[in-house]
Amino acid sequence: MRKLSLIALALTLALLLASCAAADDPARVYALKGPTGIGMVGVMENHPDAYTFTLAGAPDEIVAAVASGNADIAACPTNLAAVLYQKTKGQVQLMALNTLGVLHVVSSDPEIDGFEDLAGRKVYATGQASVPEYVIRYILEANGLQDTVEIEYVAEHSELATLLAAGKAEIGILPEPHVTSALMQNENLKAVIDVTEAFEDAAAKAGSEDMALSMGCVIVRREFAEANPEKVNAFLDAYAESVDMVNADAQAAGELVQKHGVMPKAAVAARAIPNCHIVFVEGEAMRTQIEPLYALLYAANPASVGGALPDDAFYYAR
Repeated sequence: MRKLSLIALALTLALLLASCAAADDPARVYALKGPTGIGMVGVMENHPDAYTFTLAGAPDEIVAAVASGNADIAACPTNLAAVLYQKTKGQVQLMALNTLGVLHVVSSDPEIDGFEDLAGRKVYATGQASVPEYVIRYILEANGLQDTVEIEYVAEHSELATLLAAGKAEIGILPEPHVTSALMQNENLKAVIDVTEAFEDAAAKAGSEDMALSMGCVIVRREFAEANPEKVNAFLDAYAESVDMVNADAQAAGELVQKHGVMPKAAVAARAIPNCHIVFVEGEAMRTQIEPLYALLYAANPASVGGALPDDAFYYAR
């Protein structure tokens, strides 16, 4: 009997120790390489013991990690967050917006100053049948240009950057850091239109002043958030500080971006950061900003947000 009691006590102690260890385990954080992960570099630098970081080269890696429960927190595209919410039957939540639009119109023509200057022109772009296409279409329609601008889609960002740098395409719509890459290869090229600003102007014309082109975000597994509210809120605080640092000193941030593998070259990152619209928006402001965009994407293609608009439970609140 005494032996059984000792065994029971040992098992109880083992379970307690295991639960304590789990509570102290670092949160597993995933992020995409490129602009979506830039805002996180301060967290990587200043809190290496609190989190384990994995950088993904493609959104599919984020999907797999979140769906399998291998990621507790992830920085990913905003439409992917909505898709994952449906895919996991509500097991992820949106915590913050971290990147606005990273698209820019690039051209060697100094006369181009707005989308109206693209009338009658051929424009190359990437992202067909995805968010960039729906954004471009929205801006063109808001300005009555849908029948006057020819859009030709190229499969890869790097391919279009090369065409622009070589002078084989006169006008292109590219995301950062490919914009910076093209400009650094050809001094005649300029980023002539900030698509984020053009989108906001189009939204204002449509009476949707609260809508912004929010392309990157941070999500959390619901189970992890419910079990670890202090960890989640501490992460959000650290993230907000990181974003402030990135925006205050692009040069220093660029060095960290290279150091932590978010982008390969500090010089490119430092030059691209001001065009990436790195932000930290949470709570009600986050929801107010993203809901109209989700509605726009759903109207363009329901599959782009997972087949349904996210409900109230999607939005994390401290």
